[in-house]
Amino acid sequence: MAAEAPPRPPAAPPEDRRNHVLRIFIPWLILSVIADLIIWFVWKPHLPPGTMSSSAEDQQFTIAVMAVMAAPVMIFVLIYFGYALLVWRQKPDDDTDGPAIHGNTRIQATWITVTSAIVLGLFVFGTVELVATNGAGAGQGASPIWKPGGTPLQVQVIGQQWKFTYRYPQFGGFETSQLVLPTNQWIEFHVTSLDVIHSFWAYQLGVKADANPGVDNVAYTKINNTGEIVVRCAELCGLWHGAMRDYGQAVSAGAFQTWARTSETRLAAVTKILPPYALTYDPTVAPQMAKIMVQNGLGGGAGLSYPDNAPVNP
Repeated sequence: MAAEAPPRPPAAPPEDRRNHVLRIFIPWLILSVIADLIIWFVWKPHLPPGTMSSSAEDQQFTIAVMAVMAAPVMIFVLIYFGYALLVWRQKPDDDTDGPAIHGNTRIQATWITVTSAIVLGLFVFGTVELVATNGAGAGQGASPIWKPGGTPLQVQVIGQQWKFTYRYPQFGGFETSQLVLPTNQWIEFHVTSLDVIHSFWAYQLGVKADANPGVDNVAYTKINNTGEIVVRCAELCGLWHGAMRDYGQAVSAGAFQTWARTSETRLAAVTKILPPYALTYDPTVAPQMAKIMVQNGLGGGAGLSYPDNAPVNP
């Protein structure tokens, strides 16, 4: 009688994939909620450029939204990577091949759906931010897509080596080296240059617009509260680019009206000599404008505005 074959050992129970999913999903969900709450309530209020103006506030909001969306994705990658290292890594001296992996329709469909939703959501969000008021802090050329209602205060920003000056066309077109702006009113910046390419960057306002010769670059913002405004040139424009910075002031509407009317009267004689207000200027008039302003103690440009430590100061 033939000997009976030894019984086969019982097959190992199939791996329960649901356990792996739960072990990854639950920590991911908890950490994602914690991270997003920290980003929104702790990190967001301190994000630059702050909330001094509508454009600054919207930039802060946009950065926070992008961070809230990105945090769960990053946390998932890190958790999955760590779980794979701890649970699925091969034992030492184990050179055998792992089990063959075939396509999983459910996982593939989920992956495509989730990633497509994220990308399309970011596309729509970014487009709305650029078209609506949220993107108004950046220069939009001479024909901006979005314009605020009412009658905004127009302020022309004139970039010169190495100084910004400002004209107020609604107050006789006077020009000054002081940037004074009212709160609770839309500001319409018209940014241009008399010589080379500059970039007008009003940091606390979240406004940054290129100043190109012969170009009118429009930017909008609405100031929420009073305070100091740091203005810098954000485009390499020559030897003293690093010294091309000054400070402006955001004041109440009443204080601004008083300052503007006083300045219009005080500078009336200088304004008559300046070229008529225009959205752009012929660069050949730059020396004339600068000379007049220097003679009247207002600062100048086109090579006539040098910092105090400059080796040459004509």
